[in-house]
Amino acid sequence: MSAWRSSFRPVLAGLFVTLAQLTVTLFLLAPEGPLSYRYSRLIQHDSYWFMNIVDRGYATTVPPINHKVMEVSNVGFFPAYPALAGALHYGLGFEIDNSLLITAQAAAWGFWTYFFLFCERWSVSSALQVLGVLSIAAHPAAFFLIAGYSESLFLMGLIGFMYWSTAEGRVAKVLAALHGIVMSGTRIVGIPCAAFPVVQSMFAKGFARARQPLTWVRLYLPSIALMMAATLGAVFFFVYCQLRWGHWDIYMLTQSAGWGITPDYLALFKPSSYHWLVPMLNNPTQVSQMAMTLGGLLLILVGLCEVIAAIRHRTHWQVRVGFYFCAALVYFVSVSGVACVEMESMLRYEFCVHALIVLAFLNFLRQFRSTPVLLRALGMAGVALGSAAGLSVQGWYIWNFTRGNWVA
Repeated sequence: MSAWRSSFRPVLAGLFVTLAQLTVTLFLLAPEGPLSYRYSRLIQHDSYWFMNIVDRGYATTVPPINHKVMEVSNVGFFPAYPALAGALHYGLGFEIDNSLLITAQAAAWGFWTYFFLFCERWSVSSALQVLGVLSIAAHPAAFFLIAGYSESLFLMGLIGFMYWSTAEGRVAKVLAALHGIVMSGTRIVGIPCAAFPVVQSMFAKGFARARQPLTWVRLYLPSIALMMAATLGAVFFFVYCQLRWGHWDIYMLTQSAGWGITPDYLALFKPSSYHWLVPMLNNPTQVSQMAMTLGGLLLILVGLCEVIAAIRHRTHWQVRVGFYFCAALVYFVSVSGVACVEMESMLRYEFCVHALIVLAFLNFLRQFRSTPVLLRALGMAGVALGSAAGLSVQGWYIWNFTRGNWVA
C-alpha cells in the first residue's frame, strides 16, 4: 500500500501543476468569452499544421515546394503528436482542435508526473521540489506544455524514457522502449537522445571493465538494444516516407525547401551566433537569440558546478551524466537547425534543455544536507525573484499567443 501511495502522489502532483497552468491561462490571460472559446485559443500557428495532418494525412509534392503551404506539402513535422491526436479524433469523436489540446495536456501531465517520480526516487525534499517546479513553470515558454504544440509530448517521452530505462525489471524496459518510440517519433532530436541508456550505463559501470570485447557486449548489449528500440518511432516514419515518396528524408527536404532550414553544425562555435543585448519582448527573434545564449551559459555554469563538486569528491555525478548528455544534444541540434533562420523558435527548444537541467540539478542539490542557512536563503530568494520575472514575461507571451500573435 505504501508503494502504491508513493506512486500516486507524483500523479496527483503532476495533475495539480498541469491544471494550475491551465487555470491561470484560461481565466486570467486568454481573451474574453465562453470557456470553450478561451480553450480554443490555445490552438495557434504550428497547431494548424498538425490539424491539417490529422485531417488529411501527410501530403507533399516531390520535390517539396519552396514555400509554406500546408495544403500542398505538410511533411515538415514528425508524426507522433498528430497520430495520437488523430486517434482521439477518429476513435473517440473529439474535434480535431480539442484532440490536439487534450493530447498535449495529457502529455504535460505525464511530464510533470515523471518529474515528481524522479524526485521521489531521489528523495528530493519538498522544498527543493517546489523550487524545481517554479524554475520550470516560470520559463517564458512553459505555456507551450498546454498549447497545441508537441513540446509536452516530446518531454514526456524523453523523461519517461529516462525514468524507465534506469529502473529494474523487464516491464520497465518495455515501458522505456514505448516512451522512446514516442520520443523519437515526436522530434528528430529524439533519435540521438535514444543513446541515453548507453551513456548512462557506460559511466555507471565504468570503462575499465569493458576493455575485453566479450565483456563489452555482455555489459552494454541490453542498453544498446533499448537504444535501437527507442529509435523506431523515427525509423517507421522514414520507412513510410521511402515507401510513399521514394525519399526517406522527405522531412528534411521539406524543412529545407519550405522553412529554409539548412543545418549549420558549427553554429555553436561561432561567436556571431550569440547575442548579448537585452531583447525587446515584442521581437520574438531577439528573444529566441537571447534564449540560445542563456541556454549555453546555463549548460556551462552547471558543468562547472559538477566539475568543482566532483573534484572535491562530494557528488555522484554519474547519476546525472545522461541528463546533461541529452540536454547538450537537444541544445546542439536545435541551434544547428535554426542558426540559418536567426535562431527562430529557439525559445521553445531551449525550454526542453532548461527542464532537463533543472531536473538533474535537483539531484545535484539534494546531496548537500549541510548547506549554510544564508546560502540557502539567498538561493531561494534568487529562484523566487527569477520565477516572478519569468512568470511575468510568460504571462505577456500567453496574452499575445492566445490572440494569434507570433511569440516563438
